[in-house]
Amino acid sequence: MFNFFKNKGLEVDAAVDGGLIPISEVNDDVFSTKMLGDGYAIKPISGDIHSPVEGDISTLFPTKHAIGIKTKEGLEILVHLGIDTVELNGAPFQMKIQKGDHVIAGQLLGTMDLKQVVDSGRDDSVIVVYTNMDLIESISPVQKGSVNSGDRVQTITFKKK
Repeated sequence: MFNFFKNKGLEVDAAVDGGLIPISEVNDDVFSTKMLGDGYAIKPISGDIHSPVEGDISTLFPTKHAIGIKTKEGLEILVHLGIDTVELNGAPFQMKIQKGDHVIAGQLLGTMDLKQVVDSGRDDSVIVVYTNMDLIESISPVQKGSVNSGDRVQTITFKKK
């Protein structure tokens, strides 16, 4: 049978409005060295955080600084709000989701008070990390520049099973 509907891969959207950068440029070695996995980061101009993909909320940290999403392909994505923001004990974050919820790409996950994060002396970058890289064949490169939440920023192709 002809494969007219070839799998284009998983399209990953911007989680927030702002300046898109490669994860290697994040000002934190855990992210920039891809210790947790590959992905992208955005220096936000808005505190509205949206889901970059469709999936299920697998983790919501008690401090609300990080959200885990698992896609139907089994890819685990970490949406990390700021750097060292765990120490703020959830103060700048308001979540609209909870563990177990199904979300669609572009859905509002919650908000981050950017001023409160920056005033605390922390970096407010939103980092999206693909944590189980063993599933991934390739990831398209990040094109630096301004993005709006919902803009396509990367495409992931998965290894053949």
